[in-house]
Amino acid sequence: MNGYTWVIVLYALLLVGVGFIITKRVKGSVDYFVGGRKFGSALLFITLVAPNIGAGSTVGVAGLGFKVGISAAWWIVASSVGTFILAFVVGPVIWRLAKEHNFYTLGDYLDYRYNKYFRGLISLMMAIGTVAIFAGQLMGIAWILSAVAGISKTVGILIGAVVVILYFGAGGMLAAAYVNIIEATVKLIGFLIAVPFVLNFIGGWSGLEATIVGNMADSVKSASYFSFDGAGVSTIIGFFLMLTPSFFISPGLIGKVYGAKNKRTVILGTCLCGLVMLAFALIPPFLGMAAAAIVPNLTERELALPIVMKECMPFWASALALAAIFSAEVSAADAVLYMITSSFTKDLYKGFIKPDISDEMLLKSSRVVAVVAGLLGVGMAIVLPNIITALSIFYSLMSVSLTAPLLFGLFSKRPSTAAAFISATVGVAVAVFLHFWNDGKGLGILNGQSTAILLTIVIMIFMMYAFPASKKNASF
Repeated sequence: MNGYTWVIVLYALLLVGVGFIITKRVKGSVDYFVGGRKFGSALLFITLVAPNIGAGSTVGVAGLGFKVGISAAWWIVASSVGTFILAFVVGPVIWRLAKEHNFYTLGDYLDYRYNKYFRGLISLMMAIGTVAIFAGQLMGIAWILSAVAGISKTVGILIGAVVVILYFGAGGMLAAAYVNIIEATVKLIGFLIAVPFVLNFIGGWSGLEATIVGNMADSVKSASYFSFDGAGVSTIIGFFLMLTPSFFISPGLIGKVYGAKNKRTVILGTCLCGLVMLAFALIPPFLGMAAAAIVPNLTERELALPIVMKECMPFWASALALAAIFSAEVSAADAVLYMITSSFTKDLYKGFIKPDISDEMLLKSSRVVAVVAGLLGVGMAIVLPNIITALSIFYSLMSVSLTAPLLFGLFSKRPSTAAAFISATVGVAVAVFLHFWNDGKGLGILNGQSTAILLTIVIMIFMMYAFPASKKNASF
């Protein structure tokens, strides 16, 4: 094994070890699903920022920066806007309801606000989709380890799966929160160290600009590359319509908010996460642009980040940077595994099959589901090599199905269960149709997902006033 391989193996053992130490503090399902509802602002911030600055915001945005330039930063900005909405609008309200009614999952809220069948519909869709998304995260880990450390795809998948399954499967959200402390610390330090090394390697910003302009030999194209609207106004609007809702309706993020000890913690911890995301927004695009200067003919743009960190830094710094990328992928994977486990055990198994299950059995079942789901993800990742691209539809379905029912349901008594069903199912059908049969395009400058989300909002507003709920639980 080369030096990078040893770094990853030792780092993986550290994460698993910390996870197992924390597992001793998991006494019941409340610890497993919502961390005992005792997260302070700092711990909530850590457990939110770890997945929020995950694979998409690092590897994905660096790859986008490689292609379109500095305007890729809008991806993270749009995500941070959703985080601020979670901090000040959605989070405090749904936390209060979770505290009053002992919610463990977003599905618990959907059951309370609408009915168990709507909860079942959303949970089933999330459960099936997130197993596949987990496989995609494992593939991302394997892809990066293969490029930088020379580890085979299968071994890389197994490394990622073993790490996440062991610490999350055993200790749930409580273990994940403490492991996230290490992941977030390594991640932020690794990226902050990378910037000056890369700047020095390419001769500063002026050197980057000169190299890119020389490589492109097109003044208009190179000017666009260094412009904040270079990706195009329609693409940037699409970022906001696609990503902003995902960061305040995600079952994984809302489950973490449930873990806060009070409303003030929700606001402070989540707001701090949004601020750090804003401060981080320019780093991955810059690193992707540096890769475009160093290896302009790179065919797989998602390899831009690991390659630039390997080529521009001494071993000790690039090893730390590799650990940072690995942290980004693993922290995103544990958030996905949380969604799988909560959907199958709490929302589907307890909700429909065995409502009277004891707390002890629920905890045991959750651990079994985490392992089984992890193994299914490993199998899918090995068998289906193009799964990351193919599964983007599932992220869209989450936003399309949940945005209108969650937002309008939290702040108004008018939305009925029928309105929730109709808006979600019609929106999903439209999103699927536009994705597969219209090349992902929507109305005007909007993409298919954005069009579907706006349609669900229009349907919900119409249903609220044409057919308001006669009697509903107040959410405020």
